[in-house]
Amino acid sequence: MMGPVVTRGQARHGDPAADAPPESRGLGRDGVRLMVATASTGSIEHTVFSRIGEHLRHGDLLVVNVSRTIPASLDGTTADGSPIRLHLSSPVAGSLWTVEPRLPAGVGSQRLTDATPGTVSFDGGLVADLLVSDSRSPRLWIAELRGVDDILDYLAIHGAPIRYSHVARPWPLEAYQTVYARVPGSVEMASAGRPFTAESITALVGSGVGIAPIVLHSGVASFEEGESPDAERFEVPSRTAHLINLTRSTGGRVIAVGTTSVRAVESAADVDGTVHPGSGVTDLIIGRDRPARVIDGLVTGWHDTGASHLDLVEGVAGPVVVEACYSEARERGYLWHEFGDSLLVTARD
Repeated sequence: MMGPVVTRGQARHGDPAADAPPESRGLGRDGVRLMVATASTGSIEHTVFSRIGEHLRHGDLLVVNVSRTIPASLDGTTADGSPIRLHLSSPVAGSLWTVEPRLPAGVGSQRLTDATPGTVSFDGGLVADLLVSDSRSPRLWIAELRGVDDILDYLAIHGAPIRYSHVARPWPLEAYQTVYARVPGSVEMASAGRPFTAESITALVGSGVGIAPIVLHSGVASFEEGESPDAERFEVPSRTAHLINLTRSTGGRVIAVGTTSVRAVESAADVDGTVHPGSGVTDLIIGRDRPARVIDGLVTGWHDTGASHLDLVEGVAGPVVVEACYSEARERGYLWHEFGDSLLVTARD
């Protein structure tokens, strides 16, 4: 059931990847670099994340994803005894999940390019039957998970955080959480919010910046060129919908923390940008063909060329300013990936 492998996780075009959390480099979570850009003026500034409050104002609203990362990487064996690593992505229905089969490779793993149907066995009684390749991505499969009563309980004992080859050593699950994460379900960290600290959030609220939670449980199918994100579960609470609509009506900016927050909010919006409370599964893709209707700005990390996340950033701020930001980031050596540096880009000042 296994074939050739492809390494995944290295930044493209020579982009330097952060190989460890900033805390390991003697920085606080909010000690990473921050680029601040405004599409309406073309301005670009360079600062540190701990000073993000200087670029937000009274009446702005930050929308944060409170999904908590689960340890969704599992090492098992195929029917012929070969080692395999399975990354869970998103539940489909009942015991069916989308998964990504990979090969262990040190801390990270390598992608299988031509996996075939078969059975994978894991410690603790879990069995995964790889049934059929997912038509949305050649990396993903539909699998039936059986042998355990509660998959989250099982993962808490037997799972590990999903890691890729740019990470130099294993880090515990807490390194892959935001400080406000509370609803388990994401298999990869909603990493744009990682630099926030409890102190920085308190300071923002004290200055009149609102904080509104959503939930979007992120899967794994959103990083490769030409691929679309997995269909993902989301919830926009009624109070969050109210705060977004109120902010827009009073002239404040609605700024999403992370592409996951954009996807959730825009999935709950009418064509006129009015947001309604709701929950479900979204396969919405934000980009040039379907730009953001609600979101005025975005706090995000740095994404590989061609990835759907980068298309989404362009759908919020436009391609011109995004291209300028990436040119600046490469010139100045900004760090990519989940432990890297940050970008705050807004459509207007």
